[in-house]
Amino acid sequence: MNKLPTAFFVKYPFRIEDLMRPHLPKQRKPYKIEQEIELGKIDYENFITDLCVDRWFIEKYMQLCRIDNDGVWHCIYVMQKRRTDGVLVMSEGEVFPKWAAYLPSKEGNR
Repeated sequence: MNKLPTAFFVKYPFRIEDLMRPHLPKQRKPYKIEQEIELGKIDYENFITDLCVDRWFIEKYMQLCRIDNDGVWHCIYVMQKRRTDGVLVMSEGEVFPKWAAYLPSKEGNR
């Protein structure tokens, strides 16, 4: 089995800056990207400056967000078009990011 990438997930983040705080490596969780969502610049900026708002794209794919029996976090990946960084979202049944992690690059993480 391939070793899965890991990320530091924050519960109920408000802004993208909340996802970039220092953390211990043991706090990182293995994840798998189930769906990618590309947003335009304005929509992405709106998303990362207010992560507490209900979002249609999370509602559409929230059934993909779960933690499986092996402890793998199945997420959607929200990014701005033509950028490689973004936000992993594990909504846990919500239509906003109940858990989120900043991902500097999705390359090799699929």
